Amino acid sequence: MFYKPDMMDALADYDAARYVIFGVPFDATSSYRPGSRWAPDAMRKASANFETYNEFFDIDFEDLLIHDAGNLEPYSSVDETLEELHLAVKPIARDGKIPIMLGGEHSLTYPCVKACAEEADEDIGFVVMDAHFDLREEYGGIRNSHACVSRHVRDDITDTYVTIGVRSGPKEEWVYAKENGLKYYTSDDVREMGIKQVIAEVKEYLGCKKIYLSLDMDALDPAYAPGLGTPEPFGLTDIDVREIIRALAPISVGFDVVEIAPEYDNGISALLGTKLLREFIAAHAASER
Repeated sequence: MFYKPDMMDALADYDAARYVIFGVPFDATSSYRPGSRWAPDAMRKASANFETYNEFFDIDFEDLLIHDAGNLEPYSSVDETLEELHLAVKPIARDGKIPIMLGGEHSLTYPCVKACAEEADEDIGFVVMDAHFDLREEYGGIRNSHACVSRHVRDDITDTYVTIGVRSGPKEEWVYAKENGLKYYTSDDVREMGIKQVIAEVKEYLGCKKIYLSLDMDALDPAYAPGLGTPEPFGLTDIDVREIIRALAPISVGFDVVEIAPEYDNGISALLGTKLLREFIAAHAASER
């Protein structure tokens, strides 16, 4: 099912691991700039840049139980790929491990949330950092498009849902969000309120002990991450996203980083995505000490 390159510091075997990293090199529904299929291995390459020690959390990655399962071999069909991914993630969640996906496009988040929700012993929430609402029922005739992921997570899995960093979408999505009382923070909201206030409100709103956390890298301003499938100006800062991850990782049962298209920059988007992934692991591990 998986073929196997390795991320630095992912030294544990599967049975011992607390964190299971896997890539899904798939971008068949990308609507602007394809290329996120190259991101999982670009992130693995970027991981060689970082020291094992995280001073903020006083965590050394060499002491953590991290396993890199390799890359899922996708189908050409998005529906078949999502079905296979769901089957691959379910046992990881069932075994009490934290699945961490390296996308690939954002459609891949749906089966990961579904698998985590099915294996949780309680209802889970969904928090996504994204420039786009992704609230369409279908896009370009494709139900499981990357532009529809939040709508289907909310309709099919959990209505405990928050989007942070949103600033793009057709009028219909903004109307839908307002009419249905969706909780969202635009990037302008984050700047005006401050990230700590946003995080405090999100944690109070969620009202659940477990969430799935998804990072679409286009939540960030392209100044920080230009190598993306659908870059959108006026976004979050790298520090904003780091603070969200640090705050929410301890209650997360799964995590992903999606929509890096490494061909469109000199490697900095993959570096940043990998660093944020490592912040997630460090924050989660520190909460379990």
